[in-house]
Amino acid sequence: MKTARTSRTFRNENGKTRILIAHGDACYRAGLRALVEAVSDLAPVGEASDGDAALKLARQLKPDVMLLGMAMPGVDGLGVLKELGGLRVRPRVIFVVAAIDNGEVLKALELGAHGVFLTATSAELLAKAIRCVMRGEYWISHEHTKDLIGALADARSLDASLPGKKPFNLSPRELEVTRLVVGALSNREIAQALSLSEETVKHHVCSILDKTGASNRLELALFAIHHRLVQSEDSFHS
Repeated sequence: MKTARTSRTFRNENGKTRILIAHGDACYRAGLRALVEAVSDLAPVGEASDGDAALKLARQLKPDVMLLGMAMPGVDGLGVLKELGGLRVRPRVIFVVAAIDNGEVLKALELGAHGVFLTATSAELLAKAIRCVMRGEYWISHEHTKDLIGALADARSLDASLPGKKPFNLSPRELEVTRLVVGALSNREIAQALSLSEETVKHHVCSILDKTGASNRLELALFAIHHRLVQSEDSFHS
């Protein structure tokens, strides 16, 4: 059965974070809109049921955030995200999924997504996720972060010796700590591996975050992989 295409715009409310909802399932779209409308500082500005309509509305409305489904008619979610990369003004994208798939999440993050949100949650949590990405941070539920960092370590063949790659003023010890963070080790596990105190490791991690501009361990792992700061043989599994 062919799915009818949907593309709608709503009244723009000044002073609120403007949300574009793009999902192939009408019930999910309605649910997401209800969650957005339940939060005083958020406003839905449009809805799309397929990738082409989502791209058209993104260009037309210039929303702050797009809540995007993975599977949609025509251009799928990852395809939409890739096309958004060519826009001069692009929304921050949060994928809305029924379950976390590490492979899809990794690809989405590589293409510029800021987060992944599980649909069976509350308006309060959605608002928290949107505010997080509006600050330029990443949103992924805490229970999935460690698994995702481990998947990041597996997903790349990394080489720290490539020419033109600068260590961002990281000391040799900080690079050691970085590779263990990418390997999904906790501060306690890093302390044991390097024969350091947990307080010293915490100090190193804070310094690394400051030098790289990362806000948390997930962002640091993404940064390290993008800039090839660690070697593949340095990856560990928790």
